[in-house]
Amino acid sequence: MSDGINTVKDGAVLEVIIDRPKANAIDLKASRRLNQIVTSFRDDPDLRIAIITGAGDRFFSPGWDLKAAAAGEQSDSDWGVGGFAGFNYPRNLNKPVIAAVNGIACGGGFEIVLGTDIIVMEEHAKFALPEINVGVLADAGTIKLRRRIPYHVAVEFLLTGRWMDAAEAKHWGLANHVVAKGEGMAKAREIAHQLVAGPPLLFPAIKQLLRHTEMLPEHEAFELHDSLDAVQKVIRSDDLKEGTRAFSEKRAPRWTGR
Repeated sequence: MSDGINTVKDGAVLEVIIDRPKANAIDLKASRRLNQIVTSFRDDPDLRIAIITGAGDRFFSPGWDLKAAAAGEQSDSDWGVGGFAGFNYPRNLNKPVIAAVNGIACGGGFEIVLGTDIIVMEEHAKFALPEINVGVLADAGTIKLRRRIPYHVAVEFLLTGRWMDAAEAKHWGLANHVVAKGEGMAKAREIAHQLVAGPPLLFPAIKQLLRHTEMLPEHEAFELHDSLDAVQKVIRSDDLKEGTRAFSEKRAPRWTGR
């Protein structure tokens, strides 16, 4: 059972599509399914990049299915090991994830976006954390948003539940790219295939180093750097030697992931 979550493998790229008409809302079963997908993606050596998007052209996802909530689902349910929809706090996910935001991403849907690494927004897409209007704490949004954009902008956004369009998101650095309606997946795939061509060991090292040093002072971050296993793999790798050789020989490197 897909529980309305579909996947497509394109070589080393995994595409994840939230396909739950009418608005791609996520209930408990869909959240657990997304967690399974995130874990499988993390552990599959043949997959290197993931793209997550919503089906259709109106909604990425509004987050928690409030109809399911009204029917008895609890906000403190076991949503899966990585929290709601698998992207709130995925465990040891050292592979890049791209969000192709094809419409409204609000509530838990916006929190999914905040859990990704590169954000492509279509020009009609918009963000909000409207939980304030139904008495729900946007916990992942509260924790993450003030780390992504200026404090006062984040707090006003959280306290009012207002909308943020693609232009404003780009202004605050919440979107890497804003593209025309219908072109989000094309741009996300372009980025994904560019990343696939890159050195396999570097992306895990970058993500691990970012995650472990996010709140550390600079000197402590440098002290921690050498203890990270993904960093050590890069330092001792054949790929590092190949990269320097390729540069000196003026050719494209041939990465092996070793």
